[in-house]
Amino acid sequence: MTSDKVNAIVGGDCSGVTIAVLKNVALPNGIVMISPSATSPALSTIKDNGLFFRTAPSDARQGQVITDVLKDKGVKSAALTYTNNDYGKGLADSIKTNFEKAGGKITISAAHEDGKADYTAEVGALSAAGGDVLIVAGYLDQGGKGIIRAAVDTGAFQTFLLPDGMIGESLPKAIGKALDGSYGTVPGTDSPGAAKLGALAKKAGFKGGTPFVPEAYDAAALILLAMQAAGSSKSAKLKDKVMMVANAPGEKIYPGELAKALKIIAKGGDVDYVGASAVELIGPGESAGNYREILVKGGKITTARYR
Repeated sequence: MTSDKVNAIVGGDCSGVTIAVLKNVALPNGIVMISPSATSPALSTIKDNGLFFRTAPSDARQGQVITDVLKDKGVKSAALTYTNNDYGKGLADSIKTNFEKAGGKITISAAHEDGKADYTAEVGALSAAGGDVLIVAGYLDQGGKGIIRAAVDTGAFQTFLLPDGMIGESLPKAIGKALDGSYGTVPGTDSPGAAKLGALAKKAGFKGGTPFVPEAYDAAALILLAMQAAGSSKSAKLKDKVMMVANAPGEKIYPGELAKALKIIAKGGDVDYVGASAVELIGPGESAGNYREILVKGGKITTARYR
């Protein structure tokens, strides 16, 4: 890392990797990290010496949003399974705490391991506990998909709540029509910046609305603007400028306007980087939290609303 003269890191992607890199690489070497997709609540309180930020909201917030979704749909009880890592544990705890505080009942909260060929036993325990829906806090290409496949095959559950790690077009393709009617949450916004990134991405040949793409764009942009504001690419100096360029006051900056922002800062002006995900950093340098509620319909991930 130091031999490559890395000044800042966009990442990590998942919470476990992010925590490990922060503790073993970033902290010892004083390197800024801005993660677009690590959501574990543990990252809100971890010792970071002011070096860690994230453009994706904490799962402490996602647990609140999921509770709102469940209550709006009249769900009174749910079984919960989660991938056995930092992401899964943190999200499961947040969902259980918030849902039960709102009067709901989590009938079972059980971990599952990724990489197994058969999840019949896990689904058997979930089915025995019962619930109006099954919440699957896992990964769409790992155990989460396996759990849903086994639940569909055995008829254990008909409806699934899918948090962010389960959102992607590959899941409805893999499961088929049985997933129609299931719903979930993923960081997202219908802000002007999201539309701007979508248009830029289309020209560049990729999908700008794919989960965590807006947050990744914004993480890189914040590093760039913080370097300009600090007059240095060194993490020791730019770390103190990240919150400043991310939040008001200043001229609002959207995707495709980074050159404009650099000029404003160079002339001594202020910018308020809104970006593609409506960036607003709070507390220990993390996103205030905007979510897209999705509905699986006709074998596709569709947008139900924004929260």
